[in-house]
Amino acid sequence: MGKKKLEIRDAVLLAEWYEEHKRPLPWRDAGNPYDVWLSEIMLQQTRIEAVKPKFLAFKESLPEIKDLADCEDDFLMHLWEGLGYYSRARNLKKCAAVLVKEYNSQLPDDYALLKKLPGIGPYTAGAIGSIAFNLPVSAVDGNVMRVLARVFAIKDDVRDPKTKEQIEKTIEHVYQTENFPYGNFNQGLMELGETVCLPNGRPLCELCPLSHICSKQWETIPYRSKLKERKIINRTILLITDGESYLLHKRPDTGLLASLYEFPGIEKECDEEEVFNIVSAMGYIPSSITKLEDSKHIFTHLEWHMAAYEITVSEMIKANDKSYTAVKRKDMRNYAIPSAFETYKKYIRRKENY
Repeated sequence: MGKKKLEIRDAVLLAEWYEEHKRPLPWRDAGNPYDVWLSEIMLQQTRIEAVKPKFLAFKESLPEIKDLADCEDDFLMHLWEGLGYYSRARNLKKCAAVLVKEYNSQLPDDYALLKKLPGIGPYTAGAIGSIAFNLPVSAVDGNVMRVLARVFAIKDDVRDPKTKEQIEKTIEHVYQTENFPYGNFNQGLMELGETVCLPNGRPLCELCPLSHICSKQWETIPYRSKLKERKIINRTILLITDGESYLLHKRPDTGLLASLYEFPGIEKECDEEEVFNIVSAMGYIPSSITKLEDSKHIFTHLEWHMAAYEITVSEMIKANDKSYTAVKRKDMRNYAIPSAFETYKKYIRRKENY
């Protein structure tokens, strides 16, 4: 097609299209930078439909940045439960503490300062800066890269940072245009990637305001090189119960699923005899052992393949290790247990009917 950059008239067309066709979302057009920041962090690696109820519940519990800075870690993890990538929540709180201390509990309207805050990288700083403050900065994520790669027939590997730089150059001049709706333009690119220029299957080209300049090579663009195969870890999950309470273990403060609660587990697949010996060594006397449904959970770089047993014991003993705690079934909803254990959380909910 010969085009190397987006014409300003087409950038204007896209911003106008966004204003007319944008979806109503709970964080959109609220005039609150906190909403923009929180939603952008939640939306990383998470679908919009999953984020909506979590965002509303989060804002109801922690309506101001100071509330976020002051909240208890366990409560924060509980609010975040189901969204995954829990380090995002921890960085939110770290960032909130900095904002309270250094910025009067407000997000700064400066791109360079935004990038220095915990958990805020170039994309998130660009999204907050342009959407909340209409700063002339880009916000190029995977959706935007897909849109622009297709428009300009960029066939290089989008996992390569050089390709991202190439894609960003197609729109960099837009941010040198004075008195321009940078936020609407950026959100227009995002909205195209989420609702029109779809990642799987035929895009809705007839609805796209950039269709007249697009290469329309959606079947082959974008090109992504394959990721390394995920490591598979076999685990055995132990649901130890006295019929009323279950034993939970709080994971270490660093590493995978840091500071979250889990059912005790062993890093291998165990049979019933091995489970009996392990639980006995913990100081419990098993009265029955029931094999439960196997489950699998996929993380970014690894998979857990889980076997599980419910072990009924005569009584819960007080463990010397403070990372273990017995929790009544009806109270388990108050603990941040990650979705990796959703199969077993559902099993207990069916028993408790809560």
